[in-house]
Amino acid sequence: MNDRFISTNYRTDCYHCRQVADQHIQAMPNRADVTCEACGATRVFVPRMEDVDDAGKFAGPGPWPVWSLAVEAACRNCGVSGLHDLTVSCRSITVRCRNCRFTHLYRFDLEYMADEPAAERPAGVVTEHSGTCP
Repeated sequence: MNDRFISTNYRTDCYHCRQVADQHIQAMPNRADVTCEACGATRVFVPRMEDVDDAGKFAGPGPWPVWSLAVEAACRNCGVSGLHDLTVSCRSITVRCRNCRFTHLYRFDLEYMADEPAAERPAGVVTEHSGTCP
């Protein structure tokens, strides 16, 4: 099975550069990333829990907009390829299988800026950001 089981884009304004651009969302068993295609700002989330969940149990309200998406993926629990609910907030990402309700919870861990957004080189750590998401 492919380790990158969720890979999608969501077009919105970037928390760092404030430009409307695709935010590339990638969820893997060992981490999840949200990367701005315009400036390369990346937020890294680490897994905290995997469990069968009632809808919205892990998602709490916050002061910033939450992205609620439905994406096609193969479930790591039941193996069915189907829709998953993907919820991205400032501090967490959840991926929930609609078939078996198996849920991955990721918590915010670190953010960084790529030296060149499209490059595959090491990046520096962000020392400050625009204040949209503390």
